[in-house]
Amino acid sequence: MTVIRQMTYRPVGRRAAAVETMTFDRLRELNDGGTQRADFHVLAVVDSGHGSVTADFRRHPIEERSAVWVPPGAVHRWDDIAHVAGHLVLFVPTAPVTHATRELVASPDPAAHWSIPDADWPFVATARDHLLLEASAPPGDMPTELPEILLSALIARLRPPHAGARLTHPVFRLFRSSVEAHFREHHDAGYYARALGYAPRTLSRAVRQVTGRTAKGYIVDRIVLEAKRLLAHDRLTAARCADALGFPDASNFSVFFRTATGTRPGAWQATVAVE
Repeated sequence: MTVIRQMTYRPVGRRAAAVETMTFDRLRELNDGGTQRADFHVLAVVDSGHGSVTADFRRHPIEERSAVWVPPGAVHRWDDIAHVAGHLVLFVPTAPVTHATRELVASPDPAAHWSIPDADWPFVATARDHLLLEASAPPGDMPTELPEILLSALIARLRPPHAGARLTHPVFRLFRSSVEAHFREHHDAGYYARALGYAPRTLSRAVRQVTGRTAKGYIVDRIVLEAKRLLAHDRLTAARCADALGFPDASNFSVFFRTATGTRPGAWQATVAVE
């Protein structure tokens, strides 16, 4: 039985809304300290205070005038938000309306946090406040796409650190989408090169320019991340992980995991405290 709370996007009060907002005060009321996975994006804009969020085994600081972006599928936990003030924007992957922001949302980091420069803060705060104001309007008083338009403006003003490279590398975007769809069945970089119609060197060069990793290394990282999720949160055995991730048997999976992480699956699982 999984210990992860699965969260499905269900907008409150506005049936077809693709964007919702929430204060950190409201998050504190709802947060039980548990681990969760959402099928929507969570974008936090922090006005003041300090805390942290753990996403996919990495702890990210929450600081004054900073942003945190947790994409769909990331297993995360709000660790320390008692004194954090700000807002969260919850939205479905199809919510942004501009080409650039749609592309960015389609290729997020597993989780990202960054400080907002002082020169950018007035624009970010204004974009956020406009979205909050419109989100509070009665449904009949708001054009259908206005929250999505304002969300796009907010994302553009936030300037996520991965935006530049990922938006200018169409080869990487295609590769990432293909890996997300097929990493459980296909572990070989050659498969993706053939499927996408690129020479292996061309593909690996594009991936390295964006991530610093080869195509093969990127695939390994993605499989390891999913293996860690299954081991830590779903408490699967090595044999069941092997089956879920397309390995022929538990031994093959264990060799892969140990080569990638330096630790056997069972030993790594035993060191992870799951709340």
